Amino acid sequence: MNRQTLHAAQALWLPVLLVALWWWGSAGSTSIYFPPLSKIVALTWEDLVRGPLPGFIAFSLGNLAAGLALAIVAGISLGTVLGWYPLALRLLDPVLQFFRAMPKVALVPLFIGALGIGALPKIYSIALGCVWPILLNTIDGVRGVEPGQLEMARAYRIPLALRLWRVILPAAAPQIVAGVRVALAIGVVVMVVSEIYGAQQGVGYYVLNASRAFDVAQTWGGTLLIGLIGYLLSTSFVIAEQWFLRWHYLRARVLGLNA
Repeated sequence: MNRQTLHAAQALWLPVLLVALWWWGSAGSTSIYFPPLSKIVALTWEDLVRGPLPGFIAFSLGNLAAGLALAIVAGISLGTVLGWYPLALRLLDPVLQFFRAMPKVALVPLFIGALGIGALPKIYSIALGCVWPILLNTIDGVRGVEPGQLEMARAYRIPLALRLWRVILPAAAPQIVAGVRVALAIGVVVMVVSEIYGAQQGVGYYVLNASRAFDVAQTWGGTLLIGLIGYLLSTSFVIAEQWFLRWHYLRARVLGLNA
């Protein structure tokens, strides 16, 4: 418990210090563009308690979860096939590199124009933005499986499906999870952009609506709320990753002690 408290203190001391300095430094601010942090927090809290923000947050997180889930399924499935069959990777690599280099947010207006302003185009936009780090990390992870493990699986004549499930994917899991972590950060950005371009709800729409009304404090509050959501998602993912890959970290500690 003391170690967990120490880790929490190490992670939070700088954000707490920056917030305290901002609160103190902006206390007497009369600038239209830089209102006091106390006013920003009060307005945001009011919208969280009595305003539309809870529904907007639920809408945004629902789109993010659906888009990320689609990206995980597509990225792991295609990445496993391409990592296992080098010829297929060589044939499709130019196409993959072309679409990977394409700015994902530039496609958001096309999805919205074709599919409307509902949740579906936002989910597709998030999935398209998130799939690439998962796909590429899966390919590298599958190609990086130790040859000894594959040879042993072949020697025991383990079927390909079982070999894939019990040998290849577990060995590639650390890199796949790292790709999902990167994809999560990309997904938050695409989520906000898709709601700014065309939406009637969501945290991106909340910020856009506040800026249109020249409510600078509310705009600041929505922006800070998006940052807080991203931070909480990232922290939660790291905790889940440590649980999901506990065998990997335990193995790394054992190898480090024996080195």
